[in-house]
Amino acid sequence: MRVSIDRLPAAAVLTAVLAGATACSGADARTAESNAPPATLARADQSQTEALVYKSPTCGCCSLWADHLQEHGFKVVTQDVNDLTEVKATAGVPRDLFSCHTAVIDGYVIEGHVPADVIRQLLAERPKATGLAVPGMPMGSPGMEGARKDPYDVVLFDPEGKRTVYARR
Repeated sequence: MRVSIDRLPAAAVLTAVLAGATACSGADARTAESNAPPATLARADQSQTEALVYKSPTCGCCSLWADHLQEHGFKVVTQDVNDLTEVKATAGVPRDLFSCHTAVIDGYVIEGHVPADVIRQLLAERPKATGLAVPGMPMGSPGMEGARKDPYDVVLFDPEGKRTVYARR
């Protein structure tokens, strides 16, 4: 299955990606291709793990978070979306875990300012879950660096509503 993410609504692309596609970018067009279910997409060399990031076109911290991922070896593809509500609903992100951007990385949903090393841990452990979230926009998290650093939790969540603190920062 080949889907051009430039011609479809973000929620349709997200549905395709979560159904087993992996995002990739070419010189002329960005596409999502389905080759295997998400559980089989683990790579021996995670340095090129792709991150499809849905963000507002005007949000600076979303771009800084995408830069953080890129600096830590992820291949980042961004999709600017004016209203992320449908993307988050399609991805299964509980409303109280919402943040300013949503990403899909190797079959997992990553909501908000999750640190790259915690994402790498998730990809190595491969727990049965929808993904990770850092609710809100805590100061000091990747993309939200500044004069102060507030403590925050990285939450692992699943489709049944179960949540676990996966990491503390």
